[in-house]
Formats: sequence, structure tokens, C-alpha cells
Amino acid sequence: MSDAELPLGRETGYPEQYAPDLLYPIARSDSRESLGKDDLPFRGTDIWNAWELTWLSPGGVPAVATAEIRIPASTPNLVESKSLKLYLNSFAMTVCENDAEVSEKIASDLGHCAGGPVSVTLMNAHHPTANAIAALPGTCIDTLTASATQYVVDASLLRADSNTVVDETLHTHLLRSLCPVTSQPDIGSLMLRYSGPRIDPASLLQYVVSFRSHNDFHEACVERMFIDIQQHCGAEQLSLYARYQRRGGLDINPFRSNFEFDPQNLRLWRQ
Repeated sequence: MSDAELPLGRETGYPEQYAPDLLYPIARSDSRESLGKDDLPFRGTDIWNAWELTWLSPGGVPAVATAEIRIPASTPNLVESKSLKLYLNSFAMTVCENDAEVSEKIASDLGHCAGGPVSVTLMNAHHPTANAIAALPGTCIDTLTASATQYVVDASLLRADSNTVVDETLHTHLLRSLCPVTSQPDIGSLMLRYSGPRIDPASLLQYVVSFRSHNDFHEACVERMFIDIQQHCGAEQLSLYARYQRRGGLDINPFRSNFEFDPQNLRLWRQ
């Protein structure tokens, strides 16, 4: 990225008064052009969890909450992560009447930045899911005996048995990619649910590991994986769900599917 206005990777101040102009859009088309698809074969959503949201109540006493933010993959823009961090931090010394005012402001501002409707749900310490830790469904492939020497993304690593058709769910906690701006590592877990020719799990593990030195945004990595797996393995129904660890009080969790469209916001052991 060469845009001098991009907040990520630059030294910036931390305003403490509500500042929606901090939000910075990045066109999804920038990364999708390389996928070679005019019509994208998936729908989905990007689930962001904000863990450090605070503002002032009318009496001046701080209020705190976490926020679940859902941005549809159909929006023309994704929201640059550091700009979102700075924006949310700008509520810290801002007086808001109640939770509803905060969530409405965030949904409206992010919707304007992303170019489409965004949903925001605030949760406090008494919310029933506040401390719940979940596990990804399906079989974990991380203990397979497999060699991995390819750290440049290579879809040809993927293999599937066209003579065996299955419905199965697999997952791995070995996902790693790099921020395209700062080259900082993004660590996460990946769930794959599909029906079609049986994917060789060792080849899937090798393919996921090949993203280890790949520079791209979370959302773009998942979309590239979706298309590679669909094309090279012949999956008829396919869902991919990445759960990344948080950075700067935010975690990003892209979900893409051609048959499921309402993912559960699962908080994993590293989140």
C-alpha cells in the first residue's frame, strides 16, 4: 500500500473526542481483481470484535462494553483496522446518553465508510456470552504427519479424491499471514465445511501453511482460499471461517460461503 493517508503503519495521535472522520475505507476490489472472477462465488460477512470500547455516561462516570460488528462482504469497502481502532478510542472522553446511542453512531459511521448496512451489538460484563470460550467444529488437522516446506501460496498443493464424496468439517489453528502494510503477523484459526470430493487433509494443511509469509488483509486471504479450494478440489458447497487473534483491541473474523450465511460469533481459546 502506498497511500500516504493510510493510518496503518504511520505514527498517529489518539483523539479522545468522537471523530468519525478517522475511519478509512479500502476498496475490496483492490484485492479481488487478482482472483480472476467477475462474479464472486460466495457471500459472507466480516465479524469484528472490539474489546476496548469505553465512553462517558451523562454523569461523567465511564461506561464500558465490547462490540460485535458485522460488515457484509457485499459492501464495496472494508474498514482499515487502525482507523477503526482510533475511531473507537475517540469515544473515550465523549458523553453518550446510553448504549443505544453508542451502537447507533458506530453502525451509522461504519456503514458510511463500508458503503452498506452494518450491524453493531454492544455487550457488557453481564451479557450471558461475555466469558464463553467455544471450539471450532469438526476434525482438527494439526496433528497430521505432513511435511511443509512451501511458504509461498500455492494452490497446486491441494488434492482431492473425486471418487469419494463427503460432507465434512475440518479446522486448523496454524493459520498465519502478514499485514500488507506493516508485515506484522496475523495469527488465527480456520474452519472449512464442505460437501464434494474428499479433500486430502494433509494437502489442506500444507496449503494453509503456505500463507505463512503471504502479505494480504484477513478478508482477502479467506477469499483467495475459498476460490482456490473450490477450483482445485471441486467442492460443491463450501464455507470458510477464519478467526484471527486480536491486535489493538480488535479481532477480525471473515466468513465466506456459498450455502451458509449467518455465522455464529465463536470466541476461541486464543481470542
